[in-house]
Amino acid sequence: MDRSGVDVVVVQWPAERTRLDQLRSDDIPRLVLVEPGSDPPEPQAGLEDWIRLPASPADVRVRVDGLLVRAISTDVIRPMIEDGRVVRFRGRSVSLSPSEAALFDALLEHWERVVGRATLNPLLGAAGSRNALDAGMSRLRRRLAEVGLRVRTVRSRGYVLEAGPEPVPSDT
Repeated sequence: MDRSGVDVVVVQWPAERTRLDQLRSDDIPRLVLVEPGSDPPEPQAGLEDWIRLPASPADVRVRVDGLLVRAISTDVIRPMIEDGRVVRFRGRSVSLSPSEAALFDALLEHWERVVGRATLNPLLGAAGSRNALDAGMSRLRRRLAEVGLRVRTVRSRGYVLEAGPEPVPSDT
């Protein structure tokens, strides 16, 4: 269920326990539908809610809308990459080149944590020199700014992918 580029995933409990664990790990907003006669999962902070079945569509919609409001207001939304090269964030999307996508994947895997140059350089193959990484990061920064993401340099340590300011709409 999507509104403004934010997705809330609906998951069955306890049948989809493993999927719920992965959604929690990825900080994806989720609504847990608890089967009749089952105890609900242990409560989690953040972007999770649950409702016992049977539930009316209106009740489910209210819970999903509540999660959407919390996700948008807390800005805990993580970017997604589709088809290996299309980044989606805050309701916007941008296509990346193969080298930009490789760098983005590594940064996204460590969302809001430092990724060292030694990890990123080999992703550029034979072109993995210091200058090639600097140029690749410069191009990636420009592309990601279009969707409200920022790649920050941490001096002598590496780079961090994080949410940036909302992009300014273009007049096209």
